[in-house]
Amino acid sequence: MCGIVGYIGHREAWPIVIKGLKRLEYRGYDSAGIALISDEGLKIYKKAGKVTELENFAAGKNLSGTAGIGHTRWATHGAPSDRNSHPHTSNNGKLTIIHNGIIENYATLKEELKTRGHEFKSDTDTEVLVHLIEEIYKNEKIDLLEAVRLALREINGAYAIVLMDEEHPDQLIAARKGSPMVIGVGDGEYFIASDATPIVEYTKNVIYMNDNEIAFIKRDELLIKRLDNVVQTPYVQELELKLEMLEKGGYEHFMLKEIFEQSRSIRDCMRGRIYPNEGKVQLGGIKEYADKLKNIDRIIIVACGTSWHAGLVGEYLIEEYARIPVEVEYASEFRYRNPIITEKDIVIAISQSGETADTMAAIEMAKERGATIFGVCNVVGASIPRLTHAGVYTHAGPEIGVASTKAFTAQVTVLTLMAFYMAQQKGTLTNSKLVELLTELDCIPDKIQVALESNDLIKEIAGKFKDSRNCLFLGRGSGFPVALEGALKLKEISYIHAEGYPAAEMKHGPIALIDEEMPVVVIATKNSSYEKVISNIQEVKARKGIVLAIVTEGDTEVRKMVDYCIEIPDASEAFLPLLATIPLQLLSYHIAVLRGCNVDQPRNLAKSVTVE
Repeated sequence: MCGIVGYIGHREAWPIVIKGLKRLEYRGYDSAGIALISDEGLKIYKKAGKVTELENFAAGKNLSGTAGIGHTRWATHGAPSDRNSHPHTSNNGKLTIIHNGIIENYATLKEELKTRGHEFKSDTDTEVLVHLIEEIYKNEKIDLLEAVRLALREINGAYAIVLMDEEHPDQLIAARKGSPMVIGVGDGEYFIASDATPIVEYTKNVIYMNDNEIAFIKRDELLIKRLDNVVQTPYVQELELKLEMLEKGGYEHFMLKEIFEQSRSIRDCMRGRIYPNEGKVQLGGIKEYADKLKNIDRIIIVACGTSWHAGLVGEYLIEEYARIPVEVEYASEFRYRNPIITEKDIVIAISQSGETADTMAAIEMAKERGATIFGVCNVVGASIPRLTHAGVYTHAGPEIGVASTKAFTAQVTVLTLMAFYMAQQKGTLTNSKLVELLTELDCIPDKIQVALESNDLIKEIAGKFKDSRNCLFLGRGSGFPVALEGALKLKEISYIHAEGYPAAEMKHGPIALIDEEMPVVVIATKNSSYEKVISNIQEVKARKGIVLAIVTEGDTEVRKMVDYCIEIPDASEAFLPLLATIPLQLLSYHIAVLRGCNVDQPRNLAKSVTVE
């Protein structure tokens, strides 16, 4: 959450930082601000609202300076407002800081600083940190880098910060703990950001900072040390990200573009990993643990939000094909319980960004108790891949829309591959069955392309549902996680209250809500639960509910009893989640557009949840 950008070099900083903030706006968009340093001193422009509000506010003002820092905010401490917008300054106004994260002991520090004459202008925890740095800098008579290092040793919580000093305009200081930070290395210039999206336009060479590291950055100098004062040798790696991936490519919204990219993203996810003719799955990221997979007691999947729904699909697949017991846990709950974890367990952590704070904390706890940790992540170089013992990247490409679409189906694809790989190692699937499954999986991208052809029909149906106040999603088996995900998408971007349920559980409460104004979306494809789902549909219709069914192509039985039908290509039950998810994503998208909602940046949400 929150996006930070910094630049120091030979170019004008404003255009680089403002463009970077637009690229990072998916991380938060409550307010935005930029600080610049030039020969004329420190200039700060900040404004509540989106980055365009800041851009309009600063139009015509002095925007010169070859060093600058910027921030787009997802509010934690203090309501969205001009005064709470970053950057924040020290008591004497010389130091300015941007911050992603939460300082947990800020209230105690604030009261202490007040007794020393500090006056605060905002409600944020961030302002307390920059005042603390100033207090140490002033009283200890040390250089600013050391003052920052000592201040960070006094705080509890998570942070990624960049600091500027009006009296030393030729330097920036950055640090991270629990929040992401990447440094782009140019020719006589450096770029700093929460992720690589603002950097790729200028350089392919980046350094991913590790937790408890602090960086001293000048135009021609970079020093990185740990908080214990040990100097580090930075590892420079090359970005695989392409600039065109960050553009809308002619689509009205990033979300729609990313929905339509899923045929490609799933193909990329499988590339080099499946060999249908041989009945073989190859996952290099977890290959060295192949023997351990034969003898593990169970798998625990930890995740949050959409990734948790993907984990539920993984549970069905792994238990069905590899015959390994699976538990799926919300990372935010798992980390605060006292769960039983042993060295015979494998924990699979799923996160699109690879920076989800609760998932990272769950990983740390599981590692301490001896479990082997696998990661499923989309972002190369993120924290979770570095914390885990092994893992598999999804290769979905950057996902800019806050509501996850292609990242979800890529996660499901990876979990499908992992289920087949585990079955391969344990011998729970015959080679002929693997050939059959992998051959069909190889065709799924083409079937997704067919499912996308229902876009115009779905847009028409969306017009019927756009004024609904509530919606129920029902599914059985692996259709249940799809129902949960469909409900989440609708509530995230259209603000319609929606709930996902196992279809049979409808009778245990939710059926009381059904009337002629309640749309009910049912996953009713032809699978092992088909007849049962038909019974559930009849129960809804008996109570005058409006039913939209996702059905297998050519189905006539369900079509006769429901109000609306969307067909998807026929597929084995194992691959239902990949196909049935597509129309639900499109339905949510078109309803949100018709309601006038901001599809890519829904209210109160941010893409990368780096705070608890």
